[in-house]
Amino acid sequence: MKKLFASAALLASLIVSRADMSSPIPLWPAGAPGALGNSAKDIPTLTPYLPDGTNATGAAMVICPGGGYAGLSPHEGNDYALWLNQYGVTCFVLKSRLGSGGYHHPAMLLDAARAMRWVRAHAADYKIDAHRIGIMGSSAGGHLASTLLTHFDTGNSNTADVIEQQSSRPDLGILCYAVITMGEFTHHGSRDNLLGKNPDPALVKLLSNELQVSDQTPPCFVWTTFEDKAVPMENSLMFASALRQHHVPFDLHVYQKGGHGMGLADKPPFAHPHPWAADCLVWLRVQGFVK
Repeated sequence: MKKLFASAALLASLIVSRADMSSPIPLWPAGAPGALGNSAKDIPTLTPYLPDGTNATGAAMVICPGGGYAGLSPHEGNDYALWLNQYGVTCFVLKSRLGSGGYHHPAMLLDAARAMRWVRAHAADYKIDAHRIGIMGSSAGGHLASTLLTHFDTGNSNTADVIEQQSSRPDLGILCYAVITMGEFTHHGSRDNLLGKNPDPALVKLLSNELQVSDQTPPCFVWTTFEDKAVPMENSLMFASALRQHHVPFDLHVYQKGGHGMGLADKPPFAHPHPWAADCLVWLRVQGFVK
């Protein structure tokens, strides 16, 4: 475990030593489509986290923090990025628009798609492979990630915007105790913030991502816990079942221990990082994202 994962102390030292991370980059410098204003809540951004040049693998990850579509949890954004940096993955943490800021679908999906296109368009600038860019999300951020995994497009070849010409399809997905469905087993706070209090049943179906999987959905690492009381494990089980039905490769892990929102779980009551992180690294090696 020590070889596969840095300790909490090392992670803390990385946070200090990497304090000069790049500043957040607006995804639409001239304003996001459908923006309600021009304050911080109206401006979706990406923050790059760069690995040491000596171990960079050329792979990248767009990271969508959780927070019920009402906020963004730093330990599911910043901390994940610092962890993956240790293994050579270039990371970009997404600050998407939120229900608490007055936004509903499709603003969040537009932000995630733009993030994927932006990273792909700037692949050469960051010395990354445009065909090895994944997306990772936790809880409601996992719902956003799974939405892009099932609602991507190939880009618009008729636009002069080089970013919009790019495909929004991730090359893989990592879903951490993710909200997947808008149906029976949903997290109601996330659904309300995403779709409003009384959403159209057609929209509920469209954003129930277990129903939107196809044979073009990218490979996924899906994990949850038996103890999760906020987002039932059925979300992950239904998504994995749909992946299986469509012959999409995946890893599925349901751990007995661990509460919702635990992130890397490198603090008490766990004496060591939760095993999902080591399992995920093994899977990322198989996908060619880490060495």
